[in-house]
Order: sequence, then structure tokens, then C-alpha cells
Amino acid sequence: MAGRCLRLSRRNTDALITALALPVMMLLIFVYFFGGAINTGTEYVTYVVPGVLLLCAGFGSSNTAIAVTEDLKGGIIDRFRSLDIGGTPILTGHVLASTARNLVATALVLGLALAIGFRPTATPAGWLAALAVLLAFVLALSWLSATAGLLTTSPEAAGGFTFFVSFLPYPSSAFVPTDTMPSWLHAFADHQPVTPVIESLRGLLLNQPVGNTPWVALAWCAGILAVSTALSGVLFAKRAR
Repeated sequence: MAGRCLRLSRRNTDALITALALPVMMLLIFVYFFGGAINTGTEYVTYVVPGVLLLCAGFGSSNTAIAVTEDLKGGIIDRFRSLDIGGTPILTGHVLASTARNLVATALVLGLALAIGFRPTATPAGWLAALAVLLAFVLALSWLSATAGLLTTSPEAAGGFTFFVSFLPYPSSAFVPTDTMPSWLHAFADHQPVTPVIESLRGLLLNQPVGNTPWVALAWCAGILAVSTALSGVLFAKRAR
């Protein structure tokens, strides 16, 4: 199922190029257009890269909603069911393909970040921990996206999920410190799932103290994953009747 989804992605050249090019463009825009005007106490490229990595993951994962909806509309689900293939393998294939696409896009963004001045000082253990947190976030978001695809009735409606996921990193510590925000927004930014993930990546990649922040990030990811997998099973059973 994962191989099938990857082949479909490869054939959809426009969407694949957009998924890879958009995060690169976002990194360049924030560093060179806005970086000189934003004071974070350090080089802005150093501050913003973890946020762009999460933006990259969010955009890539959100395309899973469109892929799931297209499967439901195209009739392939009925053929899979006739072959006694359940919903879990089908959705898992979409999630694994999304994870693979995200790893490629993340590597591309990280390579560009290194080329324009990002200098991580993480230890080998820090790199592994950062990768684990990022993978947990991608998996959770991909399952959430698959669930959104089961809730919608058209690829166009599923595309609306892209806006939600792409917007969530902005009211967080991705691009500016949260203490520069209005008090009501500051409270939301500090207590939404994206902020602990970003702070974990930033601290681990820069070899800074992170406290229990990675555990908070993983708890958010585990909660989103648990709810999404349970809900997607129920929704798939209803949509595939």
C-alpha cells in the first residue's frame, strides 16, 4: 500500500514539485525578507529553521487528506475490499508514504539551511532525539490528515485541511518568540502542540537545555495519533459500506 501511494506521488509531478519547493521558498523568504527586521537574540536562520522544518512536515502531511479522498471517490476502495484488504493497511500505506515524502523534503530544507548559515551543534544523541520528535509529529499529523480525508467528500474540501495545518505554526514560537505576542495569543501559542515540538527541535539541534519539553511534545503527538487512528477506523467503516 505504501509503495502504491509513493508511485501515485511520483506520477503527480506538479504536487510533488510543490511539496518540495514550497518549504524551500518559505525558508528563503523568512531568512532574507523578514530576518533582518526580527530580533530573536541570535542569527535568524538559526532561530527559524526548526519552525520551517515543522511547516514543511505540516504541508507534506496535509496532502494525505487529498489522497485518501481521491481513493474514496475513485472506486479503488471497493476493489480493495473485494480482495479482503481492510482499512488499516490502506490508511497505513498513505501515512508511510507521507512520512517518506516528508523525510525527503526535510532533508532538502536542512541541506539548504546549512548552505545559508544554519550551524547546529547537536550531539549524535541530540540528532537522534530531534529525528524521533520530528518523526512522531509527522506520523501523528499524517494520521490526522488521513482522518480529515475520510471526513470530507471531495479533494477540494480535503485541501482545506492544508490551510489549517499550514497556519498552525504561525501562532507558535516557530518564527518569533511567543512573549512578543499579545497576552491572549501568547497563552494559546504556549499551549498548542506545535510549540513544544519546535522548542524541542530547536534545543536539541542547538545543544541547549530542553527540560521535559520533548516529553510534552511526544505526549501531544501520542494523543493526536491515538485519537486519529481510532476515529479513522470508525470513519473508514462508515465510508466504505
